[in-house]
This record gives sequence, C-alpha cells and structure tokens, in this order.
Amino acid sequence: MGVLNVKSEIGKLKTVLLHRPGMEIENLTPKWIETLLFDDIPWLDLAVKEHDAFAEVFRSHGVEVLYLADLTAEAIDQSPLIKDKFISQFISEANVTSETLSMVIADFLRSFPNTKTMVEKTMAGIRKTEIPHFVKRTLSDHIRDYPFVTDPLPNLYFTRDPFSIIEGGVAISKMFSQTRSRETIYGEYIFKYHPIYGQPQPPFYYDRNNLSSIEGGDIMILTPKILAIGVSQRTHPAAIEKLAKNLFYTNETSFEKILAFDIPKSRSFMHLDTVLTRVDYDKFTIHNELNHTIKIFELTRNPNHFGKLLVKPIERPLKSILEHYLDRKITLISCGGNDVVASDREQWNDGANTMAIAPGEVIVYQRNHVTNDILCHNGIKINAIPSSELSRGRGGPRCMSMPFYRLDNE
Repeated sequence: MGVLNVKSEIGKLKTVLLHRPGMEIENLTPKWIETLLFDDIPWLDLAVKEHDAFAEVFRSHGVEVLYLADLTAEAIDQSPLIKDKFISQFISEANVTSETLSMVIADFLRSFPNTKTMVEKTMAGIRKTEIPHFVKRTLSDHIRDYPFVTDPLPNLYFTRDPFSIIEGGVAISKMFSQTRSRETIYGEYIFKYHPIYGQPQPPFYYDRNNLSSIEGGDIMILTPKILAIGVSQRTHPAAIEKLAKNLFYTNETSFEKILAFDIPKSRSFMHLDTVLTRVDYDKFTIHNELNHTIKIFELTRNPNHFGKLLVKPIERPLKSILEHYLDRKITLISCGGNDVVASDREQWNDGANTMAIAPGEVIVYQRNHVTNDILCHNGIKINAIPSSELSRGRGGPRCMSMPFYRLDNE
C-alpha cells in the first residue's frame, strides 16, 4: 500500500500536509504586499494560534498532520549533495544575479546548524541586514530600495497550490506568478528524496518546468475516474491538456475523464476551490455567481489517435452536469444563501472554500456564520476555526491543506 492515496474530495482523511505560518508573514510590508499577492498584512502571532487550532481539528479526528518545513528538511538531510543542490537551486531561482552575492548567500545558508531552520529561512526571505558584511555591489543594489536579497514566500501556508496528490502520484505545479514559483521547490525535493514520500519516487503527472501554469486550488477529484480542473486566472487550458495526456496515456491511472470548468479570470474567482467545494456525496458549496458564468468541457482519450484528446462542450446547467457525472441528485449550497450582501462578504472570506475530513463533515472559517448555518441546516457537520488573520491571505481551509491520504469511500 502506497503512502499517497487521494481519489476523492471527501474520503475519510488520514494524512494531511500543512505549513505553519512563519517569519515570511512578518516580512510583509505595505510597500510590497501587492507584489507578494496579499491584500493585507496578517498579525503573525494570532495567525499562528489560528493555524494551530486548524491543525488540532485534524488531530482530534485522528488525522496525521505533516508540516512542509519538516518534510523538506528530512528530504534534504538524506545527503550533503542533496543539501548543496537545494541551496544552489534556491539561490538561482531567487534571481540573485551577482556571483559574489550568490556565494555569500550559500555560505550564510550553510552556516545554519539545523537544516529545518535553514529551510524556514529560505521561506521567510533573507534580509540584506542578515548577510554578514553585506555591501552594495550591483547597480540594482544602489538604485532599488528593497530590504531583501531573497524574497519572502508568504503564500506558503496555502499548501494546496504548489503541488497536488492525485491518486498515488503528484502533479508539481507550474505557478502562475513569479512571486510563488519557488514554492514548488519544496515539493520537488520531498517527492524526489524524502525517505518515506520520495523513496520510491511517486509518478509525476505534471512538472514544475512545463511552460503552462497550473495550481492545485484548481484541481478537484470528483470520482476515481473523473477529475475537475478549473480554467482560472492561474491555470491555463494547455496545462490541463498536458495533465490529461499524462494521466490518460503516460501513467497507469484510473482516470477516464477531465471536466474543465472555465471560470471568470479574476481575483475573486482565483481558483475553482474558491467558488466550489464538495462537502458530502451529494452536496457542494458554491458561489452564486458561478451558476451564471461557468462553461464546462469534457476531455477524454481520443480512440482514433493515440496520445490525443477529444474535447466536447457540455451544454447544460452546472447542477445537471454534476448529477450526470456523479450519477446522483446534487444539492448546491450557496455561499451566503440568497442574501446578496452576505454572499459577497462571505465569498470574500472564502465561505465556499471548505475542507472535508470525512463525508458530510468539513472545516470552515468561523466568521462565515451565514454559510455555516446553511451547511448545518443541510445536515453537514462543521468544525469552525478562528480566522481573523488567516483569512487576510484570501484562502480558506481547503486552500491551507493538502491531503496525502484519504480512505476510498466511493
């Protein structure tokens, strides 16, 4: 039995990966938050307490909680050569152009006695003031008033996006934004070198070096045979086709269909899971606007041309499409209900972004009380977590978690 197994969105969860917010949040400043894809600056101390409460919900339900920094450090510690390779790759992808500064940063990272602390420093961002005897060397150093030699990665606590576990394999994301591109390095090292999760190496269904972007928040496993993938602001149609061909032709998987959900390309519809998540066998949360804007296409193998795809538009309402492919009656639970104000407000705070820990039981943000009441009314058991600070990053419980193992419920 493999250590990775995710064939649904709602199967009883056994293992999940999180990232506890760290100094990368403290390194956000008003001057640079837009570049780093934030709208506001979370207060780290409270964000950590909220995240610990999130992790405790998993543990209280018997779920093993893994942390990104721990797994990365364990992978890197397999040999000095792997550690040196990681440091070199990290510096190169941080766009450090000065050869002298690259060597200085490498020496700085090697100076950490503990690998996990070093990994956390790569996540937090390295300030110029931390580099021993830092001097301005390049024209950019003299002109640009920027405090870092490597950028912080504040979006890391959204572990859903940099890679996805699909069945028993991994799709390493090609991130849409340069700001988030280095986040996928950690997954690459975990699934290549970690003594448990990289040995033997799982199949890679997508590679971070591919040209077209795809992010984990757009990938949903509807059944062991059907994937739903959002064509969003951050996932390109060509990436979906590439993933489809890899799943259908170059790897032994059970998938027969991919449903491409073409959603509006805007920040409020950032990923498919910000507007649609599954909460039970027959129930989904949904953002009201999705019903009016979505187009869906079916991708399957082309029986007449090996390695090619058939793409077919599906001309019917979303509810009808889900009922057809899932072969059951479906209830769509609107974020905020029919109240336009509540719907907009709670959608902004990821009311439709739920994380299932078992069929009919989900984790939600406490603040989305209208949506939470509607979920309860529809027979869904909720575990509400505090989210004053976590929600400032514009992502909900599903965004903040990557399942490694679910039991096969369907």
